[in-house]
Amino acid sequence: MKADERRQAIADYLFAKETAVPGAVLSREFGVSRQIIVQDISALKAAGYDITPTHFGYVMHKTPHAERVFKTYHTTAETKDELSLIVSLGGTVINVFVWHKVYGKLEARLGISSHEDVDRFIDGVRSGTSVELMHITGGHHFHTVRAPSEDILDRIEAEMNAKGYIDR
Repeated sequence: MKADERRQAIADYLFAKETAVPGAVLSREFGVSRQIIVQDISALKAAGYDITPTHFGYVMHKTPHAERVFKTYHTTAETKDELSLIVSLGGTVINVFVWHKVYGKLEARLGISSHEDVDRFIDGVRSGTSVELMHITGGHHFHTVRAPSEDILDRIEAEMNAKGYIDR
């Protein structure tokens, strides 16, 4: 993985976490030294990311990227295609959530930014006794998607709409 790819993956990883992430965890996760992680965090901060080092690890407060929530609908068989479409066009699937009439908003953080992430997610839901969160609401669900620009989000939305994944 190149340095710029690793830095983007680190940013996505931190943004998907609700708690501080120790540098040692980042070092193991991305297969680089702790020194490289410190350099990557410095580069991310210089690029506009609001990352705070704490006693417990790094915390990301915001991202300079554009984000949009997409209301979507598709079948289980189409899940991989939907996620692959988003990452192919440069997006990161931050989360999935549904609105339940009794429980309210139910959310799961995903942090899917590569085809490898898509494969891991699909393997995870297919190999266990769990199913995608969308099944609670008959396939209707929402994704928060982050991308480097609004133009990319527009392309993602257009492609998802063309495939019938946008729920109107």
